[in-house]
Amino acid sequence: MLEITDDGSVRTLRMAHGKANALDVEFCDALTRALLEAEASSARALVLTGTGSIFGAGVDLVRLSSSAAYVAHFLPALDELFWTLYFLKKPIVAAVNGHAIAGGMVLACACDHRILARGKGLVGIAELKVGVPFPMLALEIVRRAVAPQHFQEAVYRAANYAGDEALARGFVDELVEPTELLARAKRVAEQLAAIPPANFALTKERLRAPAREFLEPRMKASLAQTIDAWRAPETLAAVRAFVERTLAR
Repeated sequence: MLEITDDGSVRTLRMAHGKANALDVEFCDALTRALLEAEASSARALVLTGTGSIFGAGVDLVRLSSSAAYVAHFLPALDELFWTLYFLKKPIVAAVNGHAIAGGMVLACACDHRILARGKGLVGIAELKVGVPFPMLALEIVRRAVAPQHFQEAVYRAANYAGDEALARGFVDELVEPTELLARAKRVAEQLAAIPPANFALTKERLRAPAREFLEPRMKASLAQTIDAWRAPETLAAVRAFVERTLAR
């Protein structure tokens, strides 16, 4: 599921879960554990990347639509992953090697710096197109990453963007050639790693404080509401229909 390598002060987490790094319970749990282990390690900064032409394709929709009981098990694991990544004390750079859609884009948005490889890779937040409402945490993570003037459009239209459009809308911070992606991500991570860790952690904590203060009192009720919405028969039917349309292309 994950390939972990250390290079000096930087630890790289390469997601390698199936063909598309689809988020399921097991992968969410594994990535959460890897992040917590990295936070407790001697690594000063992290790079998160994917494999091949995909950074992350979002939630495993086939499993999601198979069982209402699975939804109730999956969504808490997804929230735990996003929370761990977003509030991680150490700097983390997303090396977006290809498509980053829905949950995959949320993973990237939760990082401190996002670099997209030029090419055919598309990024976007497709939740409403799939037929599910945004979990509150995921929505707040994206809200604080995407340019404010483009945020509502990105949510409602659920469009995917390439290269320059992704940069202009704030989905990513910079574009590089594919051959330069990992090297550039490691350079940025090393620059952030050079900051005294306690000072970086304190600054990041203060940057994330408005989100934490908004989310903490609402997370429990919001999660219950999201579970109910995602496992409703009409939602599961919409997800199955989306999967069928996608497979038919």
